[in-house]
Amino acid sequence: MRYSRDMRGYGETTPDPKWPGNARIAVQIVMNYEEGGENSIEHGDQASEAFLSEIIGAQPWPGKRHWNMESIYDYGARAGFWRLYRLLKDVPITVYGVATALERAPEQVAAMQRAGWEIATHGYKWIEYKDVPPELEAEHIARAVELHTKVTGERPRGFYQGRTSMNTVALGSEEGGFEYLADTIADDLPYWHVHKGRPQLMVPYTMDANDMRFSSGQGFGTGVEFFDYLRDSFDMLYAEGAAGAPKMMSVGLHCRLAGRPGRAMAVKRFLDHARGHEGVWFATRLEIARHWAATHPYAARLRPSDMDRDAFLAKFGGIYEHSPFIAERVWEAEMGPVHDSAAGLAARMAQVFRTSSDAERLGVLRAHPDLAGKLAQAKRLTADSTAEQSSAGLDALTDAERAEFTRLNDAYTAKHGFPFIIAVRDHDKAGIQRAMSRRLENDTETERAEAERQVMRIAELRLQEALK
Repeated sequence: MRYSRDMRGYGETTPDPKWPGNARIAVQIVMNYEEGGENSIEHGDQASEAFLSEIIGAQPWPGKRHWNMESIYDYGARAGFWRLYRLLKDVPITVYGVATALERAPEQVAAMQRAGWEIATHGYKWIEYKDVPPELEAEHIARAVELHTKVTGERPRGFYQGRTSMNTVALGSEEGGFEYLADTIADDLPYWHVHKGRPQLMVPYTMDANDMRFSSGQGFGTGVEFFDYLRDSFDMLYAEGAAGAPKMMSVGLHCRLAGRPGRAMAVKRFLDHARGHEGVWFATRLEIARHWAATHPYAARLRPSDMDRDAFLAKFGGIYEHSPFIAERVWEAEMGPVHDSAAGLAARMAQVFRTSSDAERLGVLRAHPDLAGKLAQAKRLTADSTAEQSSAGLDALTDAERAEFTRLNDAYTAKHGFPFIIAVRDHDKAGIQRAMSRRLENDTETERAEAERQVMRIAELRLQEALK
């Protein structure tokens, strides 16, 4: 069963983005330009807008215009935009422009272009797409690109729908002309998403360092709160960058929200704070996308969760010695991107092993060969076992060493009923022999538990080799 969500990401160690100038942080500011693209009877919609305004808890007015709601959006275009423009005109930022809103804002678009800002598309209309059929959403994306190109003179290279459906990212990928998509809040760094075999770069956005929280019940109440949150976010990411793990920080602004005087002051204070630090790269999302694509280009890799059953079993059926049922049960269970790493797949295989019957687990133990035993001498070990025993020098024993290993193997098996098992890649020849002598004295219950732990460790090491 395929599980689509990737909850592993980059894991414990994030890649070094190598920001220009060895910057410790990339700061990316978005201005959402939506005024004139929102739900409105005058725009041909069925009801008034009810999202992201000063009217907390607003509801759509079916069939009616909403004067206060419309005038709040008008403020964003008439006053809020210009206040933010004056603060940000010397900063490389990205505009998320709703196509129909941009068409109704010729002077604002001209100002964006004078400032050299990137104008990405924020879709055709600023509406909720969760229940929109995919073919209609695809049509809207195409119309957004067409109208955006007519209004600005060039097609958008970035796409952020915002009020998405579960089809949005797939449709954005299939459109084929976007250098990045931004409909994700899943990381602090760009990452590659693969859709139908085609890589698509994702540049994550933010819902937390975002003035939209001024319009929610548990959001920001004052500009001071907004500034404090932006400053603390910056300081944490800047410290991580100084420690060798640079990230990007996204800030989301809306003309009708952050463009209000008491909130715009928070934007100014944040800019002053960030500019007061060395090693800060202010960039558009397109600049970040192009830098990432050049520095960390997509590299195809083996993804176990995408493999069919036969291929999966051929590759991983022998991870547990002569026990393909482990891999079979793994493939039949829920598989997802988290299992595409050695650690993830090892954990799932260990889970299956632990929940197998007592007889099945004992069978796995008994499937393991003796160390430096007759099968090794006859060169009849599996490829994995051969490589493992060779790594510890067990293929080059003196006659005396071989005799001692044989004695210990025989005594151990006679006492416990299964061969001595140890992850030989974790030890050298002398250490293995000492462990055999020591563990020979344990009771069988203790050794059974230890042998099972060693089996799982061997599997983990084998998967590290298989998924390099």
